[in-house]
Amino acid sequence: MSDRAAVERATLFEAYALRDRSVPRVRMNFVASIDGSATLDGRSGGLGDASDRLTMQVLRAMADVVLVGAGTVRAEGYGGLAVDEADAAWRRSEGLGEQPKIAVVSSRLDLDPRHPLFAESVVRPIVVTHAAAPQEKRNALAEVAEVHVCGQEEVDPARMLAMLADQGLAQVLCEGGPHLFGSLLDAGLVDEVCLSLSPTLVGGAGRRISQGAQERARPMRLVHAMPAGDLVLLRYARD
Repeated sequence: MSDRAAVERATLFEAYALRDRSVPRVRMNFVASIDGSATLDGRSGGLGDASDRLTMQVLRAMADVVLVGAGTVRAEGYGGLAVDEADAAWRRSEGLGEQPKIAVVSSRLDLDPRHPLFAESVVRPIVVTHAAAPQEKRNALAEVAEVHVCGQEEVDPARMLAMLADQGLAQVLCEGGPHLFGSLLDAGLVDEVCLSLSPTLVGGAGRRISQGAQERARPMRLVHAMPAGDLVLLRYARD
């Protein structure tokens, strides 16, 4: 790691520091274009840059668990999640396990047990679903992941977070997708939004970072706005 990257990393750890890890918290981490699109050519990756990726790594290092929807796993090409040695060392210094867990939310369980997210994971993943999901798929995924039922006909966000907290996974970093964001928003469970504002105009009919939530004002407080080249790292909190 270059000296400049090390300084930037240290600055990000300070900027996104958590006051009290014992208090459960849900952070959303997204990137969006200037004109509000969460994707470019169907993926969010094309909107980010090196600073956005470093921020994501720092946020993952701070998290107990990374929460993501199954559609985002497929669209964004998720593999086995692992922080690098420098971040693993930071986690050890904070009394945390070397690696955060990853939890995938899926209603239909259209997940291949051979998917890299399972095959390459260094910590056994979690799959969150509901009681009406196909039993045979639950059984297949139970071979490669912890499968938890949180809800009857759909995933209940509050029950899901309670299950994670019961496992000591109180600091949740949610990386999408927009429908998962919307369900957490409607349930009043979003504590922070960490948004990388990409210096890009996209046009088209790209999705917003949240979808499906009821329309109403949910005020948040600006914690910081950090320029990173032409990109801006925004952190909002509701408290």
